[in-house]
Amino acid sequence: MSRSLRLALCAASLWITPALAAAQAAAPRDTARSAPAARPADVESIDAIMRAVYDVISGPAGQPRDWNRFRSLMAPGARLIPTGKRADGAGVLRVWTAEEYIANAGVQLERSGFFEREIGRKMERYGNVVHLMSAYDSKRALSDPAPFARGVNSFQLFFDGTRWWVVTIYWEAETPGNPIPPALLFAK
Repeated sequence: MSRSLRLALCAASLWITPALAAAQAAAPRDTARSAPAARPADVESIDAIMRAVYDVISGPAGQPRDWNRFRSLMAPGARLIPTGKRADGAGVLRVWTAEEYIANAGVQLERSGFFEREIGRKMERYGNVVHLMSAYDSKRALSDPAPFARGVNSFQLFFDGTRWWVVTIYWEAETPGNPIPPALLFAK
């Protein structure tokens, strides 16, 4: 490598490194400005944000959900990704923003009643990044004797030094051919 190329690369790295560090340092502040204010109790811990997510989407038929509370849990650019199968058996997924989830799924949750709860969890954490497999069951009413659906939500969470954010919720419903693994269920 020529001396002039080495000097050019060195000069570029002196400019790029601080710029990248500044962008990374600014990300949590940008995140906080872009979402409605969260209830501090909803975002103070991993357990708290998980409870808040399940709580905010749950409620009886005809009851509006607190969609601003939902928005306050989501990082800007957060994605909600339901999966399923086509008639030919091929897997499919949809990628929604928080607003698209509210518009597409929210109407149905409010119309039919929907109560989802966590029935098991497996978590991995590296620094401020968490991946959480959260087994769930869903009922139309709390008094229903059995859930109408079960499955696994894959959560990606981020801690900005002050609070937790949901980055992604990616889920698949349980089927007879694809039961929830026992390792993901809470011990009874």
